Amino acid sequence: MKVVVCGAGQVGFNIAKYLAEQQNDVTVIDRSPELIRKISESLDVKAVVGHASDPQQLELAGAKDTEMLIAVTISDEVNMIACQVAHSLFNVPTKIARIRNQVYLNSKWRDLFSHSHLPIDVIISPELEVARALLRRTEVPGAFNMMPFVDDKVRVIGLLLDENCPVVNTPLRQLTELFPKLQTTVVGVIRGDKIFVPRSDDTLHVGDAIYIAVESAVTERAMAVFGHEEQSAQRTIIVGGGNVGLFLAQLLEEYSPNMNLKVIEYNRDRANYVAEKLNSAIVINGDALDREILQQANIEQTDTIISVADDDEVNILSALLAKQQGCSRSITLMNNPIYANLVGSLGIDVALDPREMTVSSILRHVRRGRIRDLHSICNGSAEVIEAEVIEGADIAGKKIGELRMHSNVRFGLIVRDNETIVPHADTQLEPGDKVVIVCLLEAVKKIEQLFSARIEMF
Repeated sequence: MKVVVCGAGQVGFNIAKYLAEQQNDVTVIDRSPELIRKISESLDVKAVVGHASDPQQLELAGAKDTEMLIAVTISDEVNMIACQVAHSLFNVPTKIARIRNQVYLNSKWRDLFSHSHLPIDVIISPELEVARALLRRTEVPGAFNMMPFVDDKVRVIGLLLDENCPVVNTPLRQLTELFPKLQTTVVGVIRGDKIFVPRSDDTLHVGDAIYIAVESAVTERAMAVFGHEEQSAQRTIIVGGGNVGLFLAQLLEEYSPNMNLKVIEYNRDRANYVAEKLNSAIVINGDALDREILQQANIEQTDTIISVADDDEVNILSALLAKQQGCSRSITLMNNPIYANLVGSLGIDVALDPREMTVSSILRHVRRGRIRDLHSICNGSAEVIEAEVIEGADIAGKKIGELRMHSNVRFGLIVRDNETIVPHADTQLEPGDKVVIVCLLEAVKKIEQLFSARIEMF
């Protein structure tokens, strides 16, 4: 696939990296010579210095025969105009734009992005994506990640194993024997800084971070099997009243109406604005690094602190101060990947990289075959994919064992006619099956091919 990426910032860099690694023909445009030089030296892509909405620059980037344009510059307006130019002058089939300003997304202006006005096929709103991802992490206490699939019939959950896990040092094949009615599969293991797809004779170790695919209805029981029986948060503090903090607070008010919720915001005007937008949450104007402010928020009685300020250092320090004063769980937003390796040693329970959310949102529309949903995990080295088996696909009618993808793909769960099936080597895949899979990056192309209809079907 030929793709033009407008914007060479962190998100644009990561999208270009993932697409290039999948042997796509990628061109990146950015006004910054420094960013273009960095991307040229780091990735196997074509890089152009220029304005992303400039027709001449788009033509130089090869927009005439481009299949997809992804606009993720720092300017919403540039992203929108780049899509308009790509459509009007170059007839680019698929146009994706990152839009941060929520005014543009107000339902009052829903016709703005129609085909006859601003023809954008997919709009990515990073702040909303991040807020929803944070909400999911509060739904399953003890998990560092949670991704719903197949209309939330299946969840893929990330867990850290400690000495309380009763199944460490147990071969995975024995889990089915020990828990025959537990609709759960271990689909990925992160040991050190590497992720691998486990086999049936592998064992789990204390300190492993694992991903499990589980039928949503038995989530609580599955968590207990792996040593996690944390209670749902009743009292939560959000640090930062920016767009992410406000959206998250609104989501928590909607989905957890009985929760005792507080928001700490440093800027007085913004704090007043947030207070006006919320129904029941208490908004405190102050510095989250001030112990008196934390005490005013009753931090020692708080279950979870979620730090989503614009400053990574504020997020990290406020989380650590809160835990020091008795808060049991901390979730932080981290934009700088340098801090990611420090999370565990610092005592922060969950760290979320907002770039990963945006990249996942875009990759859902890049992947081919009957890919219904996907999430990028482990810094892009693996993907969790929901795919549908269609009549005529290479995979239809075959048994999983026949596919011979043992080293880099793990089939998690299959939903067939509303029944959840734990797959085995002799499980035959049928048209209509919804399949949740974890695959390492090098296997993504193969998965796309397997779930695509053969050419002779047309």
